[in-house]
Amino acid sequence: MWSSNMVQQSPRPRRVGVIGAGRVGAVLAAGLASAGHPVVAAAGESDATRARIAALLPGVRHAKPTDVARASEVLLLTVPDDMLGNVVSMLAASGALRPGQVVVHTSGRHGLAVLEPAREVGARVVALHPAMTFTGTAVDLGRLAGCVFGLTAAPAERALAESLVADLGGRPMWVPEEMRTLYHAGLAHGANHLVTLVSEAMEMLAAAGADDPAGTLRPLLTAALDNALAHGDAALTGPIVRGDLGTVRAHLDDLATNAPHTLPSYVAMARATLARAVTDGRLVPLRALRIHEALTEALADAPALPILPAETR
Repeated sequence: MWSSNMVQQSPRPRRVGVIGAGRVGAVLAAGLASAGHPVVAAAGESDATRARIAALLPGVRHAKPTDVARASEVLLLTVPDDMLGNVVSMLAASGALRPGQVVVHTSGRHGLAVLEPAREVGARVVALHPAMTFTGTAVDLGRLAGCVFGLTAAPAERALAESLVADLGGRPMWVPEEMRTLYHAGLAHGANHLVTLVSEAMEMLAAAGADDPAGTLRPLLTAALDNALAHGDAALTGPIVRGDLGTVRAHLDDLATNAPHTLPSYVAMARATLARAVTDGRLVPLRALRIHEALTEALADAPALPILPAETR
């Protein structure tokens, strides 16, 4: 649920440390620094991470994770989801965490359970996930204004969590612990899969001879996105909702010949679109069945495509 109350910024500066200062961590730490919280230390091993620390957190000490934790009042854990549990357990077991310390992770999938080792030593724990895609550069700092943050925290920590979001210029959205994964899946499906969809569409246009695929798509996609966000399924247009079986078949034939790697995603999205068009009554079931059969046949006839590039298998 959205927070409807006025959110106050943090009442005093807090020393901030960040472990995993990648695209998200370095930007959020820089955002808190802009709000008056000194960033005292950052951890990260890759060359890219070190470069981000230098660019976004100039003068901040690079340290090992346990030293970052000991130096900070607010500890940002911005490591990958699958590493988060191990990092929290290691920090707690090493004695680097302490009572009253604020330990915040930025995973969309995880809630408070993964922070249990920190809570057990008396730390104040918060799950704080920005609903934003990051480049890891100063460009992201302006995007934090108005960004929604998915929050999960115990009642005693809700004001603290909201104050951190206010310091970052964002808007709080409370997500129940048991709904964190669904919340994150919705964001990933909408944003990450959108990148794949747009990239494939640009490849199709390039194969068709477009010298500026991105420029060709930009006004169309901008309008489609705005319409979808405003009107949902009512914004849907195109051959599926019109029941244009011949056009769909022509698409499938041409993709199989000229861009076969895009065929599975085209079919998957066409099937989902077909179901929604039938559900809202814009496409009669018999017409939908014929389109569904054409989609199934196209995928059955397509050559098997590797799930992973050969060099990664």
